[in-house]
Amino acid sequence: MTKIRYHVGKSHGHAFTLIEVMVSVGVTGVLLVSLYAGLTYGFAQIQISREEERATQILSEKMDVVRLFSWDQVVNRPGYIPAKFTAYDSVADAGNAPTSSVIYSGTVVVTNAPVSENYSNDLKMIMITLAWQSRGLTHRRNMTTFVSHYGMQNYVY
Repeated sequence: MTKIRYHVGKSHGHAFTLIEVMVSVGVTGVLLVSLYAGLTYGFAQIQISREEERATQILSEKMDVVRLFSWDQVVNRPGYIPAKFTAYDSVADAGNAPTSSVIYSGTVVVTNAPVSENYSNDLKMIMITLAWQSRGLTHRRNMTTFVSHYGMQNYVY
């Protein structure tokens, strides 16, 4: 005859030790810190990309305007092409820039083209440089084009 044993009141469950709990809390802490560091890095990269895209937009806009000037306007530059300009990170900020706004400072240089051909007197080089401060660093971008006396602007006017 077999006896049936019942374990009433006795628990056979297993519990975690203090060391296992502390190790799991440490691993969870490292994972959370890594997650937040990754998110912070990602948002910083997005902001840098926005600033660089805006710089490209400003350079393209200024270059498109310069390309439409007539030869006389390019040669007699002081009245038409400003040597310096300022732009903001948003078109809405143009009239009244907030203190947290990124301010883009630009310069326009019109000079003789670095060529030695016989048409060099009919060719000007225009270089637009843009600089801005972000996160303690100075960023710079530039764009260069050539304007010819008998170039595209003659078809516009």
